[in-house]
Amino acid sequence: MDMGTFVSYQGRPAVRFTRRYDHPAERLWTAITDPDELSQWFPSKAVMEPRVGGSIEFSGDPNMPLSTGTILVYEPPARLAYSWGGTELHFELEPAGPGERGCVLTLINVLEAADEAARNAAGWSVCLGELDKLTARSAGIVPARSWRDYYDAYIAAGLPSGARIPSAG
Repeated sequence: MDMGTFVSYQGRPAVRFTRRYDHPAERLWTAITDPDELSQWFPSKAVMEPRVGGSIEFSGDPNMPLSTGTILVYEPPARLAYSWGGTELHFELEPAGPGERGCVLTLINVLEAADEAARNAAGWSVCLGELDKLTARSAGIVPARSWRDYYDAYIAAGLPSGARIPSAG
């Protein structure tokens, strides 16, 4: 199970995920920025103005109201960050190590409060599993696990918990 970790990001609580893909960064950039591809793995429909200071609109998630955010970093095909409610999402794409093909994706979800860690990490684990399917990550597709399975695993691993869980969890 590809698990995220609880970290501090610029003094704020966050969960961090790292995944390796046998695709160039440009392929993953499309998956994290193109609304059609994003809708296949991201928890909400998201449409963005592709520039620093541009807006991003989130809709279609039954657990969240329509919301907007601001693009904080836009450096294709390497870095993207934006606000989403009181949280931030940071995506970084780097070439794989020397002699390896592909790229490494790092996703950091900066949280409003530490008690969101297990809940959000479980959600991102499910979403990243869907991203893996979309891009056919060559490391092999792990059978889908439920949000609850991930959540229980994160609690067992000691991630802070206690945030409200939407009814559809």
